[in-house]
Amino acid sequence: MAGVAALIAGPLTIIDIMVYVIWPQPSTITAWFSLFHKNWIVGLLDLDFLGMFIYIIVVPAIIALYLILRRTSPSWATVGAVLTFVGMAAYFASNTGISMLSLSGQYAAATTDAQRAMFLAAGQAVIAIFMGPAFTTSFCIVSSSLLVTAVVMLRSSGFSGKVAHVGVIANVAGLAEFLPAPFAFLIVVSLVNAIGLGIWFILVGRRLWQLGQASQVEAGLK
Repeated sequence: MAGVAALIAGPLTIIDIMVYVIWPQPSTITAWFSLFHKNWIVGLLDLDFLGMFIYIIVVPAIIALYLILRRTSPSWATVGAVLTFVGMAAYFASNTGISMLSLSGQYAAATTDAQRAMFLAAGQAVIAIFMGPAFTTSFCIVSSSLLVTAVVMLRSSGFSGKVAHVGVIANVAGLAEFLPAPFAFLIVVSLVNAIGLGIWFILVGRRLWQLGQASQVEAGLK
């Protein structure tokens, strides 16, 4: 199950970054409401609803990685797993997609300028939460925790150096997204993070699947 979860999360992570290329996030609250009114699915995707789904399905893989890597470094494996779940929890708390969906419907149904102004102000606050410190903090925590996990992999006999190095590169790129750097640089590291993380999940998923199959064979021989 853990291997399958990671194998599914890999392609979805790459698709997640493609969403923002195909449907760039609106720059105004009225544009956000218009997007949700025209296509609420794209609206939720633009507020990283797919990222929330990825976090949910990857949980078994995170647990499996902890169980394997604790044999190499119990303390750091624990740090990596615990911080991942802390970052995920912070992320779920900062995602306001459902709130924006509700506000867009109320804005469309508003009959007076005062009502529309009230919903616009509420929408501005909701978007500020999504793009504010809570989201940034959660992303940094998850990138840091997965980086710790990838570094522990370097010392583990359960994973090849290739798998570990892809994880290190992907998550270092994720942390680099928040550097005070030129926009072009940030775009590049964002792509490296998303694509690298997707590839890493696939490699990890394949390895977890192999280990799971080997365990079943071993159990069958006993």
